[in-house]
Amino acid sequence: MPDKIPQDSIGLVVPETIKFDEPLELACGRTLVDYQLVIETYGKLNEEKNNAVLICHALSGNHHAAGYHSPADWKPGWWDNYIGPGKPIDTDRFFVVCPNNLGGCHGSTGPSSINPETEKVWGITFPPLRARDWVNSQAKLADKLNIKKWAAVIGGSLGGMQAMRWALEFPDRIDHAIVIASAMKLSAQNIAFNEMARNAIKSDPDFQNGNFVEKNTQPRNGLALARMIGHVTYLSDEQMGSKFGRSISAGSFQQGQYNPVEFEVESYLRHQGDAFSGSFDANSYLLMTRVLDYFDLAREYDDDPVKAFSVAECDFLIISFLSDWRFSSTRSEEIVSALIDAKKNVSYAAIQSNLGHDAFLLKNENYEKTLATYMNRILTKNRRERQTDTEKGKTS
Repeated sequence: MPDKIPQDSIGLVVPETIKFDEPLELACGRTLVDYQLVIETYGKLNEEKNNAVLICHALSGNHHAAGYHSPADWKPGWWDNYIGPGKPIDTDRFFVVCPNNLGGCHGSTGPSSINPETEKVWGITFPPLRARDWVNSQAKLADKLNIKKWAAVIGGSLGGMQAMRWALEFPDRIDHAIVIASAMKLSAQNIAFNEMARNAIKSDPDFQNGNFVEKNTQPRNGLALARMIGHVTYLSDEQMGSKFGRSISAGSFQQGQYNPVEFEVESYLRHQGDAFSGSFDANSYLLMTRVLDYFDLAREYDDDPVKAFSVAECDFLIISFLSDWRFSSTRSEEIVSALIDAKKNVSYAAIQSNLGHDAFLLKNENYEKTLATYMNRILTKNRRERQTDTEKGKTS
């Protein structure tokens, strides 16, 4: 935690639990009889209720997108660089909503929740989910918050997939979709990385076939290894080289001594894995990587992305990062091409960065300007529409 909360921070924030008593039908054919979503909101909903922005988190994200939970926090929310007063997603002008997705492990209904039918932890028996299930639950959340239409739905990586799905499932409830470092479907290589991570978890003896809570164990080693596999793919070779190189944190190459060398990159990855394994649920990780694998925007549209995007009514901003090899700029360009062919309004920016896939979370001047300019465009459009409505009211 800094000595003083930064002036441009949203400051101290308090999560809220929203409960839903009505059933939610899932894409897999099963139904959640009830559920809850943990959310955070920043800013205020205006009288016209046209300034609401939905933030969709990525694989390991949650509802805590900005601000601090307590003065003792050492780290703000995961997108604090871009959400707050005067920031691109300006909380003085927008009402920002960020939920922890269904299936998560930070308070929303998921594998670590109690199954009301058995009164036991769901565990591995929690229903498989699809991105459309998240979107449907977010639409129910919008109803609870009295939001008929989002000014924008924004997400990076897996969050970008949700933003695109919003444009197709509820075209009349979204004005703008901002899709960052994402893709219309995963490549075979991406699916392979996810499968390696899942196998790392499932091969841990403490996983107990997914019943580790009942067995009072935690597959921390497997989850840490899964995180290490994933984390390597989020970074770029250039970033890892400049940050670590071949620097040694322990041991030496001195001849005649058995003193094993530990490179700094090794200790860094172990630290990342250990930290993650203490805060994330293994079954949630399995579930969410499967959502990634299953996502295919055009599957129900004869595998034709142009046909899929023809359903959308919103405008789009697509952003990619040139050093991102997990979700390369080529994948974003495919989205842009399909949108153009579908005759949709689309803006595209390929941002120079050496930070790999993680660049969408980190500070970057061009990225910040791109996002801020587009968000200002949304506000300008809202003002024009409000002025037009006022003029129509005067002449009627």
